[in-house]
Amino acid sequence: MKFFRVLLVLLPLTLAGCSATVNLPAASDSNNPDCAKVIVRLPQTTDNQERRTTSSQSTAAWGTPAAITLTCGLDTVKVSKLQCITAGGVDWIVDETQKPIYRFISFGRTPATIVTVDSTKASGATVLDDLGQAVQFTEQTAKCLG
Repeated sequence: MKFFRVLLVLLPLTLAGCSATVNLPAASDSNNPDCAKVIVRLPQTTDNQERRTTSSQSTAAWGTPAAITLTCGLDTVKVSKLQCITAGGVDWIVDETQKPIYRFISFGRTPATIVTVDSTKASGATVLDDLGQAVQFTEQTAKCLG
């Protein structure tokens, strides 16, 4: 009985230190086994931002508030007019239409993964180098040209 009283006292203190879950929608192909390969390989920290709990399968977030998010399970990008870069061993399409939030979508990978970075809190180059190490486990079907 004493154990349960101690547990009741400590549980609220433990929960008070936890960050709230980051609500992210799951992608249409979030149950793809390649997404599971990505998620289990993601780092605990990237660019000094700590990983957080998310609400959906095949998603991840870092920072409080979340400065970086990742969602795996999107349709493969095969053609784009946006700039394409290589970082972390992965080709990425760069969408900067919502600056200072940058969206990086894996190019020629099945399934595709999107990473969003708030550039006021984290470096896109550092984040892509870190997360690309996990995204490499999706099948590459095309490469950036040029």
